[in-house]
Amino acid sequence: MSVLVLLLAVSAACCLGFGFVLQQNAAEKAPLGDFLSFRLLLDLVRVPRWLGGLGLMVGGMVLGALALGQGEISLVEPLLATNLLFALALSRHQTKQSLGRQGWAGLALLAGGVSAFIVAGQPRGGGAEAGPLRHWLIVGAVVGTALVLTTYGKRSRLSWGPVLLSVAAGLLFGVQDAMTRVSGTLFARGGFAGLFTGWQPYALVACAVVGLILVQSAFETAPLRMSLPALTAAEPLAGILCGVGFLGDRLHTDTGALAWEAAGLAGIVLGIVLLGLHPALPCGATVKAKAAKAGGTAEPAQIFQGP
Repeated sequence: MSVLVLLLAVSAACCLGFGFVLQQNAAEKAPLGDFLSFRLLLDLVRVPRWLGGLGLMVGGMVLGALALGQGEISLVEPLLATNLLFALALSRHQTKQSLGRQGWAGLALLAGGVSAFIVAGQPRGGGAEAGPLRHWLIVGAVVGTALVLTTYGKRSRLSWGPVLLSVAAGLLFGVQDAMTRVSGTLFARGGFAGLFTGWQPYALVACAVVGLILVQSAFETAPLRMSLPALTAAEPLAGILCGVGFLGDRLHTDTGALAWEAAGLAGIVLGIVLLGLHPALPCGATVKAKAAKAGGTAEPAQIFQGP
């Protein structure tokens, strides 16, 4: 593994983690009527804290794109998942909570899972990129899943609706990472002319904008501990699927390696869940509390309350 890729990916994770916390701090105070609407971004863009968080997020995406230009997506994505560690560090500073057993266990599982997946799988490039049909099938399947989750999350009256939105956003961000890798290749081959003749750059922008709206809506209607773990877990899974599925990334596929890779991914997800449930992550304002403060009802976000 290149030291440069490691530094770029971890720096990107740091920016993303800090940025997500600042964005959620601001988004939880946004009007409920902006839920799942582009108006939400227009309202938030006037909040300095959210702009700071967005700037860090964009910086993280740029650093992530540089890492993707130097390394395989199957290597970079697990490293980006460590953004939750940095989010927890900032939240811990805000809430003055100690890590405790749960925090240390989550940290060990996340770090160990990332290490196990990378060491066992040894992600590397060199494989032939798949044809357009496989591109469309995999991207279509991931985006379609995100659409179903968004639809169900919007209509469901279950309390885990924001989790569904966060998973959907994570899936779109994973596709965005794959499209970033492809767009970089198109630019290297044909410059701007070659870049804008492909559909991938436009898919990149669409995934980024829609994913941003979804995650801000999740931040608006639920505590960070409900939204960020789901987002953090879904993005690397979607990115690795795209990397192995059509970008030519290769992993070791013998029985022992596959077992360790599966264990590593399971450790990453479990570590993310434990860290996400840690008391250091702020509970935030509930939808009902926000509605009561505003003197109205919980619509439209009351769909996320239990019966």
